[in-house]
Amino acid sequence: MAVRWGICSAGKISHDFTVALRTLPPGDHQVVAVAARDLQHAQEFAQKHNIPRAYGSYQELSDDPEIDVVYVGTIHPYHLTAGTLFMNAGKGVLCEKPMAMNLREVQELTAAARKNNVFLMEAVWTRFFPVSLEVSRLLSQGEMGEVLMVRADLGAPLTHIPRLAERDLGGGAVLDLGIYCLQFVCLAFGGEKPESIQANGVKLDTGVDGTVVISLRFSRNRMAICTCSITMELTNDAMIVGSKGTIRVPSNMWCPTTLVVNGKETQYCLPEPGQSLNFLHSTGLSYEAEEVRQCLLKGLKESSRMTLSDSALLAEIMDETRRQVGVTYSQDNQ
Repeated sequence: MAVRWGICSAGKISHDFTVALRTLPPGDHQVVAVAARDLQHAQEFAQKHNIPRAYGSYQELSDDPEIDVVYVGTIHPYHLTAGTLFMNAGKGVLCEKPMAMNLREVQELTAAARKNNVFLMEAVWTRFFPVSLEVSRLLSQGEMGEVLMVRADLGAPLTHIPRLAERDLGGGAVLDLGIYCLQFVCLAFGGEKPESIQANGVKLDTGVDGTVVISLRFSRNRMAICTCSITMELTNDAMIVGSKGTIRVPSNMWCPTTLVVNGKETQYCLPEPGQSLNFLHSTGLSYEAEEVRQCLLKGLKESSRMTLSDSALLAEIMDETRRQVGVTYSQDNQ
């Protein structure tokens, strides 16, 4: 039976997610409704993607009885209210990353999921790419030995985009790009909490972080370094150094299609899109969508590959990073 999706927000990432869903078998995934704060935008989105119902409010989407799970594609300051609305209506939620503005909000979303006994997952799409699955396999089977050092960089000149540069819109390098680097580190260290976090960064005039370097120390003197920036192009690669070998994601580490293991390179193909995309490799969003379906079929309320504890750890690390750099949002004071 097909998972019936509702789409919350008719923006660029929702477009790409819907295109990605259409690369999967229609008997497995169906998009039945879309909602935007502007009904006309929702109607245009529905027409473009051949979606049966369009709503001009998120409340109407939450009231629709024929939806199993909602993809929340709003900007992150709205994740808490939107996600809570849908879960209180008994719907599962796939919430775009970052799941929320801080750890407190992640905990509130988690509590809402458990209270309503519904599925919740942070849409850290990178985790579900074939490259990431292979990294996990190599590490779990001990082929790299003990992980000693991890490095991840991600940056691009993006300050012209309001949602990345404005504090009220949840802007900043850490929440938007740094989360990709940190999730890679957390994956490499098996979800272990770092013993120490040291962060240094430069803020924009708007008060958000423009470039940040994060050094993390784990047990047994194992280390990680992440660099993220919305002011400059970085190498956008990642590396794991183990006692028995080295893993490299040589490019596009947030949506990887190439993996280099001890010098041997492997390429992974992505599904072909049926419409033009806004972002690189967006058909890879289909992997997280299929993970949601598999979890729902098994009656699971969270994914073992991107657990709610994983989301809490990411939020905790990002909170501490922002504290050291001196970046605060209005949500931090509530």
